[in-house]
Amino acid sequence: MNVDRLRSLLEGLRDGKVSTEEALKQLRTLPYADLGFAKVDRHRELRTGFPETVLCLSKTTQQVVEIMRSLAEDGSTVLATKADEEKFAALVKEGFRASYNAQARTIVVNAPNPPPSDAPFVLVATGGTGDIPVAEEAAVTAEAAGQRVERVYDVGVAGLHRLFGHLAKLQEAEAIVVVAGMEGALPSVVAGLVDRPVIAVPSSVGYGASFGGIAALLAMLNSCAPGVVVVNIDNGYGAGLFAAMIARRTSGRAVREAPKRKRMEKDREKD
Repeated sequence: MNVDRLRSLLEGLRDGKVSTEEALKQLRTLPYADLGFAKVDRHRELRTGFPETVLCLSKTTQQVVEIMRSLAEDGSTVLATKADEEKFAALVKEGFRASYNAQARTIVVNAPNPPPSDAPFVLVATGGTGDIPVAEEAAVTAEAAGQRVERVYDVGVAGLHRLFGHLAKLQEAEAIVVVAGMEGALPSVVAGLVDRPVIAVPSSVGYGASFGGIAALLAMLNSCAPGVVVVNIDNGYGAGLFAAMIARRTSGRAVREAPKRKRMEKDREKD
């Protein structure tokens, strides 16, 4: 149940277009639906603005299908992470409107309409090509949350001149997700160049003393650049949703303030 669906239901009840029994039927699974093997949080989008995400690890294909069906039956956008092609194929066979990103290992059901090309955006950057799977998980998550996403990949500190060609884009983003393995230095560099929040994602890419991403994690936690927050190793999903929440707030404020700006511009023209 999302905000638009609930508003439509309540307005229909008020206007006599929906019966009390029908409204009760649609609300019966709030706050959760008990599937036996899972208690699906159908109230989460109303509370947080984004539905429960399905982590496919350790779940059977049939369990994923049943959970996704419960979450998506009212048309909500639903995201599944750490998914394989078998689960995607099963959803398509069941008639879901689904898309699969093989690099991100994500499935999106009922994807939202893409925002306008000039809408505020989240930027996702990587240190290296090997970081792209984690970055794509972040990007797909932000897109599933309704945000426009720009990607800047393979601009790590070993060839820092590659980053500077994208400086204008970095400075325009509402929030920036930076994924890096090895020594994890890129988020600090980016945060030192922009006045935007930077969400740092340590990736497990590396060898030897990188300790599966722990070295990058500690480097990011010890960043001397302000404005950096750090999520867990390979947590593209968490970073993407956090960036989307920031962008949603800032873009919403921009929409609310637009009439005020127009009035101010007209007043200046009169003067």
